[in-house]
Amino acid sequence: MALKRILSGMRPTGKLHLGNLHGALGNWIELQNSGKYDCFYFVADWHAFTSEYSSTEGIRENITSMVIDWLAAGLNPQKSTLFVQSAVKEHAELFLLLSMITPLAWLERNPTYKEMKAELSNKDLSTFGFLGYPVLQAADIIMYKANGVPVGVDQLPHVELTREIARRFNFLYREIFPVPEPLLAGVPKLLGIDGRKMSKSYDNSIYISDTGKELQQKISGMFTDPQRMRKTDPGDPSICNVFTFHGLYTPSQKVEEINVNCRRAGIGCTECKKLLAARVAEVMAPMHERINYYQKHLDEVKAIIEEGNSKATKIARQTMEEVRAAVKI
Repeated sequence: MALKRILSGMRPTGKLHLGNLHGALGNWIELQNSGKYDCFYFVADWHAFTSEYSSTEGIRENITSMVIDWLAAGLNPQKSTLFVQSAVKEHAELFLLLSMITPLAWLERNPTYKEMKAELSNKDLSTFGFLGYPVLQAADIIMYKANGVPVGVDQLPHVELTREIARRFNFLYREIFPVPEPLLAGVPKLLGIDGRKMSKSYDNSIYISDTGKELQQKISGMFTDPQRMRKTDPGDPSICNVFTFHGLYTPSQKVEEINVNCRRAGIGCTECKKLLAARVAEVMAPMHERINYYQKHLDEVKAIIEEGNSKATKIARQTMEEVRAAVKI
């Protein structure tokens, strides 16, 4: 029995942070290792142009560094197909055809369109490409006849739009594409060091590659319980971002000890942050070793990408033969 296929991607707009690691990337690795799925994960470099079209010089370098982070975190090219979107030109062709049948109203009602414009208010996103990126996203997914798309709750509208586009194509021409299901991930909400959403655009991220003093300084600057002004004040770990990180990096027995001591003012925020910095450094050390290895063996990274591109292209060409026959061109 053939495995169900899943597909997801990330935009190479900068270094990956711990929110990415414990969110989407962690879910990808779990799905890969479950043995239940044929996993396709891609670098969405064309999608990066939707917001970075005026400063594209870093995209190529970011592709390599992001794949290194993926490999270091645990994505395995023997179990998952890793490829670059722009290397498979069929994505552009399917995007063009799907854009012909996608009602404008479907794009204008996309809730994340306004959210992303607000978050990236320093960029001019009043472009056709930015409005139409969900159509390209749909092409990315259905090109490989994916049965599922691993997403967080905030990305559900994207998958629903893909489902609508797939249904519309199947209705207008003939049934080629499975209607993909969202695979919801229980993604922990990790805030940035300033208490806002962890985001490259906010410059508040702790990156996967951060080590040494840089890592310590970022953690020492993290917001804690805003109502705790002095060490002698009792704290509330439930509203402290540092405590959220302890839940991911610190052994459960120690987490409970921190919880009790914080509530009775038995531990100060500075000490709590030092404990966290030591734990993050310890847990991330093997990953940092793998990052260093791949940075010194870029030929291996290039070979992995090329092999993934070749496999993805073969499937995409087969799909587009079916699509062209269906639309009679």
